[in-house]
Amino acid sequence: MSDNNEVKSILFAGVGGQGILRASDIICEVIMEAGFDVKKSEVHGMAQRGGCVTSHVRYGKKVYSPLAEPGTIQTLVSFEKMESLRYLGFLKKDATIIVNKEEIYPPAVNMGDSPYPFDAIDFLKKNYSKVISLNAVELAQKAGNIKTANVVLLGALSNHMNIDQSIWQNVIKKSFPEKLVKINLAAFQMGINA
Repeated sequence: MSDNNEVKSILFAGVGGQGILRASDIICEVIMEAGFDVKKSEVHGMAQRGGCVTSHVRYGKKVYSPLAEPGTIQTLVSFEKMESLRYLGFLKKDATIIVNKEEIYPPAVNMGDSPYPFDAIDFLKKNYSKVISLNAVELAQKAGNIKTANVVLLGALSNHMNIDQSIWQNVIKKSFPEKLVKINLAAFQMGINA
């Protein structure tokens, strides 16, 4: 972090079942282990029915509120392509956007009431200078388990945070049962490389 007193804000956004809350738990643990104060807030409306899920993670020397003000978030990690568009009002102009190319159609699209914004990533790249798009699901499959897509996205995010990789790896080891550690570490590394 450049300014010692600056509070950084990350917004995780996606759809229920994508592992957003697990990812935000892991990153909070990483941030605490790195010696920062951290606050988290999460919203999971109709998450079990494929509804939106968000988690605000804010960290710094001292953090007083878990929620970021609109226009102040430095990093958006979008687990689903369309969800990246829903929260643009929360981002700073120079925000970093990490977006998973996965498409999960909401009920309005499935019923034909609304079109799916297939050009979401092109729109982001036209309007923001730091957009990283990756197919986290495909990378998770290569790591050995499709359910590790959230950890792939954490790997991509770790490239944009000034926290030692060994802290990330130690927290990942503690966050999963022993039989899932190797696969999650592989997924994390794939996100770093992507």
